[in-house]
Amino acid sequence: MLFSSNVFLFRFLPVVLAGYHILFRGMRRQQNLFLLAASLFFYAWGEWRFLPLMVLSIAMNYGFGLWVHRCQLRGEPTKQPVTAAVGCNLGLLFVFKYLAFTLESINALGLSLPVPQIVLPIGISFFTFQALSYVLDVAAGRVAVQRSVLDLGLYISFFPQLIAGPIVKYSTVALEIRGRKESWADFSSGCSRFLAGLGKKVLLANQLAVVADRVFATSPAQLSQAMAWLGAICYTLQIYYDFSGYSDMAIGLGRMFGFHFLENFDHPYAAVSVTQFWRRWHISLSTWFRDYLYIPLGGNRVEVKKHIRNLFLVWLFTGLWHGANWTFVAWGLGYFLLLLFEKYVPAYKEKVPAALRWVLTLLCVTLLWVVFRSDSLGYAGGFFKAMLGLGGAIRSDGLARFYLRENALVLLLALFFALPLAGKLGKALYTPRPDRPDLSPLWDILYALGLLGIGMLSVACLVKGTYNPFIYFRF
Repeated sequence: MLFSSNVFLFRFLPVVLAGYHILFRGMRRQQNLFLLAASLFFYAWGEWRFLPLMVLSIAMNYGFGLWVHRCQLRGEPTKQPVTAAVGCNLGLLFVFKYLAFTLESINALGLSLPVPQIVLPIGISFFTFQALSYVLDVAAGRVAVQRSVLDLGLYISFFPQLIAGPIVKYSTVALEIRGRKESWADFSSGCSRFLAGLGKKVLLANQLAVVADRVFATSPAQLSQAMAWLGAICYTLQIYYDFSGYSDMAIGLGRMFGFHFLENFDHPYAAVSVTQFWRRWHISLSTWFRDYLYIPLGGNRVEVKKHIRNLFLVWLFTGLWHGANWTFVAWGLGYFLLLLFEKYVPAYKEKVPAALRWVLTLLCVTLLWVVFRSDSLGYAGGFFKAMLGLGGAIRSDGLARFYLRENALVLLLALFFALPLAGKLGKALYTPRPDRPDLSPLWDILYALGLLGIGMLSVACLVKGTYNPFIYFRF
C-alpha cells in the first residue's frame, strides 16, 4: 500500500486517524495496540504471505533483547546474544535478498547450482536494520530493554516508516513509545509535511519518471546523446523527489501520532563535495552504518590502511544494502573511491573553487545514478557511451526536444526546489523587518493555501490514474 494511493489516502489513513485520536483517545496502551494492528494490516496488504516474517522478526529480536538484558544483569559479556542477533537478522536478509544473486554469481564461474526463485519481502532492508538497532542499542546501554513485545512490535512495524524509511533507530523513539504527547501543533505540522511530501512524489517524481523510465527502457545504442543526458538528469531528480517525498510523508505521519523521526534529507544536491552529499542524502542509512559498522571498526581513528578498509567495507555494504546486483556494488565502490580521493587529496578542496566543486560533485552523483538505475554493468557502460556521443546514435533528436519541451516546467521546478533557494526566499519574505509591516500572518495563510492546492492537485492526479511508480519499494 503506497502512501500516494487512493486506498491509503481515502480509506486506511482516515480510519487509523479516527481510531487513534477519537476511539482510543487518552488510552496509550490501547492506542499502541491499535497502531500495531493497523501496521500489520498495512504490511499484509502488500503481500500477506510475508506477514509471518514480520512477526518472526518482532519475536526474534524481542527474545534477543531479553537475552542481552539477562547477560547484563548477571555481569556476563553480551557478545553471544549480539552475535546471534546479527547472524539471524542478516541471515534472513541474505536468504530473501541475496541468496539467488550469490548462486547466480557462483554459476557464472562455471558451476550449475540450482537457483531458487525467492520473492523479495517489501521493506525487508528497512525493518531488519531497525530491529537490529534495537538489540545493539540495548547491548550498548543506550536504551533500556523493552519488556512489552507489543510495544517492540509497534516500533519495528510502525507503518509510516515500514516500507521506505527513514530507518528509525530505537534510541530515537524509545521514550515516545509510551511517553509521547500528541498536540495540535504536531498534528498540523505533520499534515503540512505530509502534503509537501505528497506533492514531491506525485507532481514532480512521477512526472520525471515518465521520461527516465522511457530512456532507461531503451537500448543505449538507440539513444541520442541529448536523450541520454535528459534521462540521466530526470532520474537524478526523480529519485530525490521520490525518496525525499516519501520520507517527508513518513515524518509527517509520525508527527500525527506523536512520534518525531529525524530528518532524512537536507538538500543533498547543494553539496560541494561527495562527503557533504552523504551527510545530506538518506541520512538515516549513512548514520546507521556510521554508528553500527564504521565506528565499531575504528572509524578514522586508526592507521591509514585500516581506515581505507573501514571505508571500503562501509561502501561495499551500502551498495549491497540497496540491491542484489553488481550495479549496486559498483555504485557503492564508486562512492568509496570518490570519498577516498576527497580524504587523501587535500589540495582538491584547498585549490578548487567551491562553485566548481559543486558542479563536479553533481556530475559524479548523476553518473553514479546511471549505474544505480541500470540493469547491468554492460548497460551502464553503453549508457555512458551514449552520453559521450559514442553510442552510434545521433547527438540530438526530435524525441529529446519533445520531452524537454513537454517537461520544461517540471524540470525547472524540480531544480529550484532541490536547492535551498526556496527556503531562503521564504525565510527572507517571512522574517519581519523594520522598514515594512509584519507580513507573517499573510504568509501563513498563503502557505496553508499553497499546501492545500498541492494536496488537491496531487489527489486529482492520483484519481486520474497517472503513472505512480516507487523506486525504493523494492528495498
